[in-house]
Amino acid sequence: MLVKFFLTCNKIGAFTLGGGYAMIPIMEQEFVDKNKWMDKQEFMDIMVVAQTTPGIFAIDMASHIGYKLKGVWGGIVGAIGIALPSIIAILIIAMFFQHFKDNYWVGKFFMGVRPAVVALIAAPCFKMAKTANINRYNIWIPVVCCLLIAAFGISPIYIIIAAGVLGWLYGKVKR
Repeated sequence: MLVKFFLTCNKIGAFTLGGGYAMIPIMEQEFVDKNKWMDKQEFMDIMVVAQTTPGIFAIDMASHIGYKLKGVWGGIVGAIGIALPSIIAILIIAMFFQHFKDNYWVGKFFMGVRPAVVALIAAPCFKMAKTANINRYNIWIPVVCCLLIAAFGISPIYIIIAAGVLGWLYGKVKR
């Protein structure tokens, strides 16, 4: 099980461009749909915890999922598995960067990848909205949060803390 989990994390780390958030749909496909290691709700819960935990999102996700599956060793295996391809790639790029930094084809490759990465990051937002039961009565919450972050430069940390406190207060008042 640990070997399969390591190889799955390694594959995700090796073939996903765009960082941790771009990995979400691939992680969900591998961990929920293909291997059935957890259900969608567990995956979303781990994603929320990983987003609020300090550190690199992809490593947080892999280590939380690994910990859920196989305890401490699962967490370690997940973190190493997902990070190893990036570490190797960065070392190789650092060794040869001067030779291809101005290469026409490398520039065109990244020009094509950027829009795809935007889509990979946007897709999980729509899935999360469904899971979070976003509807016409509460759609204002994510819209206001996005505006506060994008337009006013407020740190997402403050948004998360404020949303948590407001949700807690709402729960107290509603009782």
